[in-house]
Amino acid sequence: MENHETKKPLVIILLGPPGVGKGSQAEKISSHLHLPHISTGDILRENIKNSTDLGKKAKSIMEEGKLVPDALINEMAFDRVEKADCKKGYILDGYPRTTAQAEVLSKHLGKDADIKVINFFASDETVATRISGRLICKKCKTSFHRAFKKPKKEDVCDKCGGELYQRADDHMDTVLKRLQVYKEQTEPLIQYFDQKKLLKTILCEKGMDEIFNETLAFLK
Repeated sequence: MENHETKKPLVIILLGPPGVGKGSQAEKISSHLHLPHISTGDILRENIKNSTDLGKKAKSIMEEGKLVPDALINEMAFDRVEKADCKKGYILDGYPRTTAQAEVLSKHLGKDADIKVINFFASDETVATRISGRLICKKCKTSFHRAFKKPKKEDVCDKCGGELYQRADDHMDTVLKRLQVYKEQTEPLIQYFDQKKLLKTILCEKGMDEIFNETLAFLK
């Protein structure tokens, strides 16, 4: 499949709770459509690492234990999507995170973009099982899963023999808190984009290839 044939850049916005598989699908879409995959977390880390003016502002706010404000996140996102690799379009993952951010983005894009929003959905139970089963190698960072990708030897990495551990973010109590935050902050975006007739919900309790094929069909 060639790049999306349109004079307007194709802006794909991905929604979905942590652990739904959004990042994996984003990589597949990026590779298939030759569009950059832009993650809010990556933008933030890149700006801080490169000590940009925006990065310095964000770092000082984070060091005070505060959340980076919408205005700063918006500015970082807009700065990123103005780069040459985004001329034909891009995939936004983790942005917008709130309806306030979505409204600013909509004004920024105006009628100059072909916007498509995908809501990857799975039940809380499915998401919690997926995340709370994750294991990471301390040495080579290879990921495993207690149910879906078991190591040959318990708590030992198949690749390098390193010790496997579970990140604090992946403990069940933390997962449930993360899901609650998602519901409060990001779920209203589903209604926001649905009202604009830009949204497609894809159920993620099936195989990755099936999800990807349904995603591509929507993006055509």
